[in-house]
Amino acid sequence: MAEVTDDLPNNKAGSTLENGTEPDSSGIDPLSSGTDGEEELIATILASSPGGARASSTGSTTALMGSLKLEDDTDTKDLFITVDDPQKHTFKVDAYVTYRVFTRTTRGNYDNSEYSVRRRYQDFLWLRQKLAESQPTHLVPPLPEKHSMRMDRFSSEFLQTRQKALNQFLERIAEHPVLSFNESFKVFLTAKAWELTAHRKQGSGIISRVGSSLKTTSSTYLLKNRDPEFTIMHEYIQTFGDKLGSVERISGRVLQEETDYAADLDTYGPVFRLWANSEVELSDDLINIADAVEGCAKATKNSVETQDSTCIPTLKEYILYAEAVKDVLKRRDYFQLEHELAADELSRKKNEREQLQRQVEYLSDKTECANADLKADMDRWHKHKRKDVKQVLVDIAEQQTKKYEQSLAAWESVITSLRNGRGDDSTLELSNLVPGVLSQPESDVVFETNSASKSTSAEADDALDMGSDDLDIEAELERELEQIE
Repeated sequence: MAEVTDDLPNNKAGSTLENGTEPDSSGIDPLSSGTDGEEELIATILASSPGGARASSTGSTTALMGSLKLEDDTDTKDLFITVDDPQKHTFKVDAYVTYRVFTRTTRGNYDNSEYSVRRRYQDFLWLRQKLAESQPTHLVPPLPEKHSMRMDRFSSEFLQTRQKALNQFLERIAEHPVLSFNESFKVFLTAKAWELTAHRKQGSGIISRVGSSLKTTSSTYLLKNRDPEFTIMHEYIQTFGDKLGSVERISGRVLQEETDYAADLDTYGPVFRLWANSEVELSDDLINIADAVEGCAKATKNSVETQDSTCIPTLKEYILYAEAVKDVLKRRDYFQLEHELAADELSRKKNEREQLQRQVEYLSDKTECANADLKADMDRWHKHKRKDVKQVLVDIAEQQTKKYEQSLAAWESVITSLRNGRGDDSTLELSNLVPGVLSQPESDVVFETNSASKSTSAEADDALDMGSDDLDIEAELERELEQIE
């Protein structure tokens, strides 16, 4: 494995990182084998367009070739990536976390079979921006949100959730037949820290990115004739994002309510244990109730933790996925808008017909490529969505079933204990008072307790002819009832 030690930029604390060797761009592209004729055709189309010299680079040609072979070799995986070992780096004015990115590959355009580098969140963000810029018609997986409203960004819980999300992000790119061969992706996996910093400085400025974003946004409103298929796709993804957003918000409120409920149960159980200390004859039953309450609290906490670590992140990921699909649709609309504008220009300027005709053909082909790319990626996305959403629903159902099974078992044990109590009638009468107190409102409890007191007093008057031992038992029973009141 290629492993190099290099200092972090501005790392005054002297932290060291493991980085891969310098990437070599002279390797053989696995997609280029046996496709010379198709590459020449694509290169000709790219060269015939305005700005064709820039668009006809090797990376663009390779990407377009990959779009023609989206379904080839889908069962062969030759790139394995793992994100782990988060480390916090603290300085006087700044603090951030880096993650180890370990890569194993058998691809020929990599110098080594294994690489180990450390990357921070900003590096992942740079990678996604480069993929979106170089492959605008492909669906680039979303990154997790930078900050969390519920957790501290340096807490172990947040770091584990972030690590899992970043690992999922790189795995989805590695499985993509086009994005995984992007040169920026290779640099991200193999470059040393200072090399990656140099690549990041070569990127486009924020002004150019904002201008490009405005163009793609306005194209949606200026477009005249959008393909009905993509109109339906746009409406679907809009509805999907809205519905999933509602589910995520409601799930968050439910989790918060269950968290508060578990906290209430934590304070509810000890009350019965303290009560058992003063009730000798009822101590076993009260302790059983306390155990049941604690069991319910534990089951609720487990359910909250599971949903918070698996279900909620998946919902958030697909909400971000919906936004990513919208961005690709906007870029697709931009290509189609360029095509429509070029066609209008061709009709107005007959003397430039030949030049404009070439531009129309180029943009038409570009639109077709965008259509093919988007449809292929949407098919893949639907496959992942069905699998992941189904798993989320199964997990929710299983957790809810498990929680209520545990709660049911806990209360059934209490009922069994109460029904199989001591044989003494007075003790059984006191035991039967506990479920009523737990399940009835306070006013009903007072009413029933007064009634029970009056009934017991009447029975005491009728038992005047009993022996002295029986009278002592009744007097003690009366005192216990008064304490309960």
